[in-house]
Amino acid sequence: MAIEWSAEHAAGVLERPTASDDKYSRGVLGVRTGSQRYPGAAVLGVEAAHRTGLGMVRYLGDDRSTALVLARRPETVTADGRVQAWLAGSGTDASERSSAETAALREVLAGAVPVVADAGALDLVADVRRELHGDDGAPLVVTPHDRELARLREAAGLGVIDLTAPGADRVAAAVDTAEALRVTVLLKGARTVVATPEGTVRTVESPTAWLATAGTGDVLGGILGALVAGAAGRAERAAGGDATIGTEELGVLAATAAFVHGRAAAAASAQRGGGPVTALDVADAVASVVGALLGD
Repeated sequence: MAIEWSAEHAAGVLERPTASDDKYSRGVLGVRTGSQRYPGAAVLGVEAAHRTGLGMVRYLGDDRSTALVLARRPETVTADGRVQAWLAGSGTDASERSSAETAALREVLAGAVPVVADAGALDLVADVRRELHGDDGAPLVVTPHDRELARLREAAGLGVIDLTAPGADRVAAAVDTAEALRVTVLLKGARTVVATPEGTVRTVESPTAWLATAGTGDVLGGILGALVAGAAGRAERAAGGDATIGTEELGVLAATAAFVHGRAAAAASAQRGGGPVTALDVADAVASVVGALLGD
């Protein structure tokens, strides 16, 4: 049975920083997103991560994307260094990816640091997990839409399915994929499905159809990346050193990210008389949604 994620659930996951926190205990997110063709994805994801609340964002991308990120968020660090989670793939196209970037993404996916894999990083997931025999490698959340999940399933050797067809069982497809690849699946849609390898399912209903617009998936990636980095930072502080995040915790974080994302879209629309929103509007509203949930 699926758990319908609520404000109470989300509020129980979010945490305020304390006087003893620093930027590392609050989480450092490494971001490999954006491209010459889609540089805006980098801006949206980085903006959303900052608005969600974490210690630092390290952005590593092409020169054009980097310039746009810094113009919008000058506090972003663009030098390589320590990270506690990764967001990779948003705004990239596997068919245009360089061999150097492919190698970098494979290293991220095969590492020990938790990863949120989106869009142009999804094509590598099945192959890397196969090489690592499933249970090894980074704790991983994949964030496909219906067509991307179908392609991921095909790459993993699972049954071919058209998830856009009427009556398609999106929950079963997400669960099957999570179990086969040993990853947490966040299947985006009007009803977002989050499935863990253990078979736990959480669902999040979108509060507004205005969310179905370009760039909002990049915003979701930034929210989720920030939450994962924050959880990793807290785990390290509690353990006094290296610590890992389990797949069930990733499921909780993914459902919370989807909930915050939907609430931010609804809040942005309400500010505009119930009218349409852009992805940057949604990112801008994230901080107030987080604050309201923590207040509740």
